Amino acid sequence: MLRNFYTLVLTLMLPLIFARLFWRSLRQDGYRHNIGERFGRYHQQALKDCIWIHAVSVGEIRAAEPLIRRLKTRYPTRPILLTCMTVTGRATAMELFGHTLTTVYLPYDFLAAHQRLLDHFKPSVLLIMETEIWPNLLYACAQNSVPALIVNARLSEKSFTGYARFSAVRSLVREALQSMRVIAAQSADDAGRFRALGALDIQKIAVTGNIKFDVESPLYLVESGTRWRVAQQARQILLCASTREGEEALLLAAYTQIFDADARRISLLVIVPRHPQRFDQVAAEIEKAGLSLARRSALTSDTAGQWMSEVLLGDSMGEMAAYFTLCDVAIIGGSFLPLGGQNLIEACALGKPVIMGPSTFNFAEAARLAEAAGAMQAVPDALEAMRSAYALLQDSARRKQMSNAGLKLVEANAGATEKTMALIAAALGAN
Repeated sequence: MLRNFYTLVLTLMLPLIFARLFWRSLRQDGYRHNIGERFGRYHQQALKDCIWIHAVSVGEIRAAEPLIRRLKTRYPTRPILLTCMTVTGRATAMELFGHTLTTVYLPYDFLAAHQRLLDHFKPSVLLIMETEIWPNLLYACAQNSVPALIVNARLSEKSFTGYARFSAVRSLVREALQSMRVIAAQSADDAGRFRALGALDIQKIAVTGNIKFDVESPLYLVESGTRWRVAQQARQILLCASTREGEEALLLAAYTQIFDADARRISLLVIVPRHPQRFDQVAAEIEKAGLSLARRSALTSDTAGQWMSEVLLGDSMGEMAAYFTLCDVAIIGGSFLPLGGQNLIEACALGKPVIMGPSTFNFAEAARLAEAAGAMQAVPDALEAMRSAYALLQDSARRKQMSNAGLKLVEANAGATEKTMALIAAALGAN
């Protein structure tokens, strides 16, 4: 059986898994804690009939926020279990939900570890955010009569090709997908790829849209960003949001080429890296580019008037809505190297003109819709991103048009949460 062979391979890889965990702990101390949870050993209070949501890291947890809040309202007596894989994901869950739900790490994909989780928390349903296909996890759920759904599901062409390349992998994934109750896909294209990969019956696939269109930015962050913007007075604010390793150097080089000394004096470039362990590295890149630097961590919300450097490094967690509110134009990271791009929807929801590079496969449908609506400009590289940003900063009428287009786009595509809730209710009712 392929799944048994997969488990054997995973067991043989345990030394590498421990080595990777140790390596990550050198960069983020949190990986040294709660290691037992990664093997299904929990000290948290046992639960019963809980709703189990798995969201691998920060992006998926933030995407799950409207769904979790809706579930808490609809099923107030049911506990909620949230599993994740990363330290930053766990911190984000605590920031968003505190102790109103139980947050733990998902075990590595060993059947015995998943069984221990199921025995301890006794979930009634499993909701997997976006795309996490773990064969032993889904087999354990099937064996314990726990219906599993992928919600807000996406499967890029790149991921589809990767899964389909080897017949053994494709067979393993097909078996896992066929054990699921339903897949709630973001788009018809995602649904088609899931159907092709898993040879699923059409009844197992639903197109519900993207829950991220339902995310509401916290009011206190919007208010903070507004205060920061007022304090900057007439300066033009350009944000590089959720940048990934290798992109900052490209964007900084392009910035100093397109924005001359006079332009930089009346501008503020804000860079917010995607991963917190890279904050110091990005600070070094900014200084290497010869630009004066301020760090958000060294300033309070009430000292925004002191941000008179050329660059502000957004070395804080959970403030992206404030950074989007602060800016006049947003360049979205992860799109200038073949990384698939980061979330552009929050920027559109806050009425900010968006610029993205050529790699958008993680948000292909949202990027396509935003570009078609006139809310986003697609550019081939970092230099063209800065050239477009410079032009937009000089054109308030064009910025206003893009702002309105983004707001209308988000309004038109809202509602995925309620469609997903109907599928969850059916799964719970049938359980």
